[in-house]
Amino acid sequence: MVSVSRETAEQTDQRLRRVIAQADLVVHNGVWCFEESPVDQPPVLTSETLAIVRDQQVWSRLVPFNRDDDSVERFGIFSFHFPGNVDNSGFVGWLATHLKVELGTGVFVVCGSNRASGGIYDYWGCPIDLLDQAVAVVEMLRAS
Repeated sequence: MVSVSRETAEQTDQRLRRVIAQADLVVHNGVWCFEESPVDQPPVLTSETLAIVRDQQVWSRLVPFNRDDDSVERFGIFSFHFPGNVDNSGFVGWLATHLKVELGTGVFVVCGSNRASGGIYDYWGCPIDLLDQAVAVVEMLRAS
């Protein structure tokens, strides 16, 4: 369930530092990209597909990068699985702000749910060249 709470910015920061320390962090190997297909041609799911989303025109599938195409953005991916019954409300904006301030880059986030494994999980993507630095920021926040 989404939590609704009233807290100061300092209280939110303290709570989310506890949340990030409790979350299971995975840094996914390799380089990742989005493949697009027309909305009337849904992509085939494979074991390598991390996420699929769509808008009114295209499906977008997050998969390992495996082609020579300079026009496709390349991403590094890390993910969090949050324990159940932990208030992680505001986490995406909080961490995205830290990464923007520290690294100067934005990120993308795709969220899902696995109730058998605690509930919400997030895949985070950043430019592949900044993955190590992004993970260092995450590790610093987990340790504080």
